[in-house]
Amino acid sequence: MVAATCARDQARAADATAIPADLPTFQRDVSPAILTARPCDARHWRQIEPAVHHLALEHADRLAALDDDARTATLAKFAGFIDGVRKKAAGRPVLASGRTVIGLLDPATGLGPKEITTIAESYGGTTQVFKKDEDGETLDSVADAFLSAIRDATAGPTPTTVVVLGHGLPTEIQSYHIRFERVADALIDGAARRGSGKEVDLRNVVLICDDCFSADFSINLLGCIEAGCRDRDLTLASLPVCIAGTNRDRFGIADVGEKFVPHFWKDVIELYYVRRPRPEAIVLRNFFENVDNMMYGYGRAPIMEGTAITGWRLVDPALVQDPVVFVPLDAAELADLRTILGLDADAPLPRWLDIG
Repeated sequence: MVAATCARDQARAADATAIPADLPTFQRDVSPAILTARPCDARHWRQIEPAVHHLALEHADRLAALDDDARTATLAKFAGFIDGVRKKAAGRPVLASGRTVIGLLDPATGLGPKEITTIAESYGGTTQVFKKDEDGETLDSVADAFLSAIRDATAGPTPTTVVVLGHGLPTEIQSYHIRFERVADALIDGAARRGSGKEVDLRNVVLICDDCFSADFSINLLGCIEAGCRDRDLTLASLPVCIAGTNRDRFGIADVGEKFVPHFWKDVIELYYVRRPRPEAIVLRNFFENVDNMMYGYGRAPIMEGTAITGWRLVDPALVQDPVVFVPLDAAELADLRTILGLDADAPLPRWLDIG
């Protein structure tokens, strides 16, 4: 037992040395070698670097067993894999003509339905927004109505986008105490109804959460959908897309004045409603490139050389949100990732990927 414990401790130490747990150390000690092996534009690298880091942490045990050159080559392949999935997912509609948009707004803040309806309807979507602000409504009744709307929408053929604005925890939409398991059940129930009780296909569903710990909530939700389908003997054709306004372990920040507007959604409105000309539709690329780029300045200050930005300086880590997009992986993409990792063809892997 002592020998086994020592071996485990040594493995953990090797993993920690190979892949630093924190992003700043990864950026300092690991990223330069990746960029030497696979050169990348600075702006693009800062958008995918956290995704490469998290994928490396997921597979730190395998990476620790490699020598330095092989490890760097594998990490460079991770970056290429993430880029390939980003390119394939870039055109997925989020707000577009013919989409149903279901909103949930925190009851205790100044958010109004127009924060969602105005932008969604300007792109041709139909909207249904829930918020506890009527006599006789309770947090539970609004939560039940919201989940029922998700269930009904995913049971039908219309592509659906769900937008949640308010307060969150890693395990729940805190504003209404809706745990991730309940959201997973609603999505599975609706999709299974459409799939005649045999298949769950959520590829046309996008869930946007702009609240604290939204990446953690998304990861819990995606894992729960996978587990729920296994438990109910349902074939999972595809997970949904999840867009999180905050990365792992991060708080969401809002401007508080006459209105309570979370920074992430505020920037979406600025870029794709206020500014002209508007695109025909808002697609995933607009989020993981443009919105992400606009939000990079929160908590950071640019380093200038003349009129050019040459880098960024961290000013207030508490303000950094670094939003993230999670997309479903298909069978071919999972096979490619197993090949990169040297895994068996049937080795289990999560059916989703953080693409930055």
